[in-house]
Amino acid sequence: MPEGTSSTGRPPSDGSTRDRIRDAAVLRFARSGFGTSVRTIAADAGVSPALVIHHFGSKDALHRACDDFVLRWIVAAKRQNMGRAAGGQLLQVMAEVDEFAPLLGYAVRSLQAGGEVARAFVQHMIEDAQVYTREAVADGIVKPSLDEDARVRYLVLSSLGTLLLSLTLDPPDDPEDFGANVRAFMTEQYLPMIELFTQGFLTSRRMLDDYLLYVGDPPSGTGTDPEPDPEHVPETTSEER
Repeated sequence: MPEGTSSTGRPPSDGSTRDRIRDAAVLRFARSGFGTSVRTIAADAGVSPALVIHHFGSKDALHRACDDFVLRWIVAAKRQNMGRAAGGQLLQVMAEVDEFAPLLGYAVRSLQAGGEVARAFVQHMIEDAQVYTREAVADGIVKPSLDEDARVRYLVLSSLGTLLLSLTLDPPDDPEDFGANVRAFMTEQYLPMIELFTQGFLTSRRMLDDYLLYVGDPPSGTGTDPEPDPEHVPETTSEER
């Protein structure tokens, strides 16, 4: 086990009143969003609102302390579960471990609100995806891309965007059970996701050929198919005639 983490990768707490308030705030922000009041957080922690302000100075400062804690938690979770995280299963790991539920809920709230935690969470997922996607391309499992980094970023943003829209437009019956909500979402999305990835969507590469013909500075990667669609000859513009 890496030094300074628990068996599940959670950064250690010294059991102080400050840590108890911070932990209560992480869970309350995850459950109710960042508009929740200091009074509510204080009640969750079993302290007075004045004691919350005494330890953190303001609600914004408490929010920043929670951000810092959750960012360290994400790094620790990845380190503790490196094999699965590097295989693109960081969300699954978090959904399966009850102790990660507040982290997952906080991350989702941060994605909805924006901010440093959201950027860091997304960047962690992109960096993981870049590693295992390049390995999959090298192993012949995944087709190469004209711009691998751009493709990876698009796939990560698309998957997280789909999750956020699902949770935002169709709120779960129990918003506090983040693990169950994410597992249910993944079950619903596996079939269309796998179908799209394995079979594709368009029947030809005509749209790609047109884009590459007219884009000012096309990417120089190998792409999925170096030969243009033989059944499609891009139309010429009046300037090219």
